[in-house]
Amino acid sequence: MKAVGFLEHGGLERLQVIEVPKPQPGPGEVLVRVRACALNHLDLWVREGLPGLKLPLPHVLGSDVAGEVAEVGPGVTDPEVGVRVLVNPGASCGDCEWCIVGEDPLCASYRILGEHVHGGYAEFVKVPARSCVELPTDFDYVKAAAAPLVFMTAWRALINRAKIRPGEDVLILGAGGGVSTAAIQIAKYAGCTVFTTSSSDEKLRMAKDIGADVLINHAQMEFEKAVWELTGKRGVDVVLEHVGEQTFERSFRALAKQGRLVFCGATTGPTAKFDLRRGFWRQVNILGSTMASQKEFEDVMKLVLRRKLTPVVDRTYPLEKARDAQQRLAKGEQFGKIVLTVD
Repeated sequence: MKAVGFLEHGGLERLQVIEVPKPQPGPGEVLVRVRACALNHLDLWVREGLPGLKLPLPHVLGSDVAGEVAEVGPGVTDPEVGVRVLVNPGASCGDCEWCIVGEDPLCASYRILGEHVHGGYAEFVKVPARSCVELPTDFDYVKAAAAPLVFMTAWRALINRAKIRPGEDVLILGAGGGVSTAAIQIAKYAGCTVFTTSSSDEKLRMAKDIGADVLINHAQMEFEKAVWELTGKRGVDVVLEHVGEQTFERSFRALAKQGRLVFCGATTGPTAKFDLRRGFWRQVNILGSTMASQKEFEDVMKLVLRRKLTPVVDRTYPLEKARDAQQRLAKGEQFGKIVLTVD
């Protein structure tokens, strides 16, 4: 079958159209005919090579898949062949101490589609049957593919980890990113006042259209100083941080007393520093978060499929143009999700 992947780790030039064997679903698995697959920064990092991640090559990228079930493996009765689905990109063993209590992302065997196993930059992909959520017949494949990873990540970070409450002030960095466009809507849905940042006035205007209340252009003023002024020197209750090294300390300074900084990414680097004295004196909370449990995935996808939350699509590319799509993502030009379509 046709796919897009790499034969060795490296730069954008390593990404190419390749032929790989069509996967065969095993017990408890289904084969999905891919109609759309969204990009994530994870795709770039896996292509470039992650420390400790050893992959058999060639490797096929792509975590966010929407399509229809083409085949089912032994023992699978749901979903049936022909059903339109979107896929939870995370999978766990289901039996360990963490899975038993519904904390799937802490499973030692946790794996992500397109990172640890072949993903959706292809005509077909095999996934666990339990990872599939049925799509309504009138829900677009492209919109569906734009939802899973970013909405589940933002949902767990804000609802489960930070436990946001109505009336709180929530700061979400980088308005144009996929996690940010999901988080803005989730925080607004939860009844919070949403602050967001960007160096682009156009992206800030688009962020306002999806629910942001307070817009901060960080090219004109450091965002933590803007927050300090806008909140009367109080700070915000919650910061959702996924930028990493360049912003972590400033996010920390933007917090109110007993504020919560929840982080789910490190796009600009993995090392962060902050003043411990400020942390214990103001009694702040620092919370790590990644991906989501199957229950959290189903909860937030229910809101997406009922159109309470809306996946934001920046633009689409055909599968063969995956290199162009990754280039746009790497430059940070997008607002929302970039999606590959598969004919």
